[in-house]
Amino acid sequence: MVQVERARPSDASLLAQISERAFHSDIHCGAPGIGGPPGYNLAAWQAQMMRLGDYYKIMVDGQIVGGLIVFRKGTRQYELGRIFVAPEVQNQGIGTQAMEFLWKAYPLAKCWTLGTPAWNHRTRHFYQKVGFVEVGEDGRGGILLERRIAAAPTRT
Repeated sequence: MVQVERARPSDASLLAQISERAFHSDIHCGAPGIGGPPGYNLAAWQAQMMRLGDYYKIMVDGQIVGGLIVFRKGTRQYELGRIFVAPEVQNQGIGTQAMEFLWKAYPLAKCWTLGTPAWNHRTRHFYQKVGFVEVGEDGRGGILLERRIAAAPTRT
């Protein structure tokens, strides 16, 4: 069973290790080499993101297997800054369940945005599967996606 809850600074080191493995596995999905986005393998960066955004740990049977970071961009607008799942448990629906958590955790959201490398066919497929559509390029070899929610509830 997948659980998603707020990450704590004490989780930063493990999240950095899992993130590193997850992003290094992109070499099998078109990555030009081993690496990842800024801070992907640094515990200090993970801890900093816990202060700057909503950082969640993704768990299966109580064990951390991934993470995701959400940033508020405006009224009812959010950015999925990052999501990653350990390679050994990918393709088991964990990421999809984590995204379902987001939709429930942010019920007033009208628009979600994110960016992903153009070469990464795995993430592009995943984001499209959970309702994102490609809306442009970022000018640095990345694709911009968004998910609009037409009937998002309003505060009462």
